[in-house]
Amino acid sequence: MRDRDALARRFEACRPHLEATARRVLGSGDAAGDAVQEAWLRLERADAAAIDNVEAWLTTVVARICLDTVRARRTHPVADVPDAVADDDPERDAVLADAVGQALGVVVGELRPRERLAFVLHDVFGYSFDDVAAMTGTTPAAARQAASRARRRVGGSRDAAETARADRAVVEAFLTASREGDIAGLVAVLAPGVALTADAAALAMGAERYLGAPGDDGETLAAGPDAVAGAFAGRAQAAQVATIDGAPGAVWMHGERVRVAFVFTVDDGRVTGIRLVADPAAHAAMSIVPG
Repeated sequence: MRDRDALARRFEACRPHLEATARRVLGSGDAAGDAVQEAWLRLERADAAAIDNVEAWLTTVVARICLDTVRARRTHPVADVPDAVADDDPERDAVLADAVGQALGVVVGELRPRERLAFVLHDVFGYSFDDVAAMTGTTPAAARQAASRARRRVGGSRDAAETARADRAVVEAFLTASREGDIAGLVAVLAPGVALTADAAALAMGAERYLGAPGDDGETLAAGPDAVAGAFAGRAQAAQVATIDGAPGAVWMHGERVRVAFVFTVDDGRVTGIRLVADPAAHAAMSIVPG
């Protein structure tokens, strides 16, 4: 029982990442949750002691289950795919790449299947080339080369990956300036109309006393660059960068539990809004991946 509990804790630590992956491929609904649950059942049946990287193993399993689901939607039910990743399956690559690309609105139609898959999984989802290789049955070098060819084909367009990286840099700069009490640094990344708001749960936790006074709507803690910068100066010591519903944000955690999600809205290199969300039900509906 102790081993199973330890395995369950390892799985729960990976769950946000797995759910985000499944939702990006399958969209919202029961199918994504079913894929993650099936991955847990397979992990229970596997020899966990022989798995070096549980997250990579589970990611591969979830991606394979999602692929089967997409294939079933498009054609007809197919037999279960064996646990081992196929050495070369162009149809699998094409279907998964198409599903992921459509889910994210990434224009990759001109790319070959393997280029498309490597580009989307690495540049958009952020998987390492080792993970991409494991998921597609190729080598890290081949995955890297395919992604490189894809970038050249896509050309100079500012795709979703570049936007996410730029927005994440803005959030990181905000948190760094906040921790250092750098008012000028905070103001530099805030848009003129920026507003800091909070949900009822965050207000109940004391956000009003900690960061400022709510406005007439009962949720606005601060408005304008100077007020928002003053609210955060020196006060985000425990916050860490996170991906929230696919976009850069931040979280304050107690142990392994998210207590407050900082949902950032970034437009043209500046923060236009920050919302503090502390409602556990809202967290459950979000995809939150710390780090």
